[in-house]
Amino acid sequence: MASRAPVATGRLLLGARKWYYNMCGFNKLGLFRDDTIIEDADVKEALRRLPENQYNDRMFRVKRSLDLSMKQQILPKDQWTKYEEDFNYLTPYLTEVIRERKEREEWMKK
Repeated sequence: MASRAPVATGRLLLGARKWYYNMCGFNKLGLFRDDTIIEDADVKEALRRLPENQYNDRMFRVKRSLDLSMKQQILPKDQWTKYEEDFNYLTPYLTEVIRERKEREEWMKK
């Protein structure tokens, strides 16, 4: 009986994650989770390091979502970003930029 609990809990958590993902609304505009990160200096540097094709894809998604927001529309349901299709394309670059910034700050303290 104890071996079943983690599986059921895992499925329940996955269901809750998918529900929350759909309730956030950015997927209805065709955005990924990383497209919604507020741009500060670290994010701008991470964006600068993105490969050109990923940067162009991001700009397309953001411009399309701005256009849809202005028109107060959403994409057809078959074009929504699905939970399974979303991936963190910016997070590895952002993590690296933050690590470098902290390392630089530590170096400047010495």
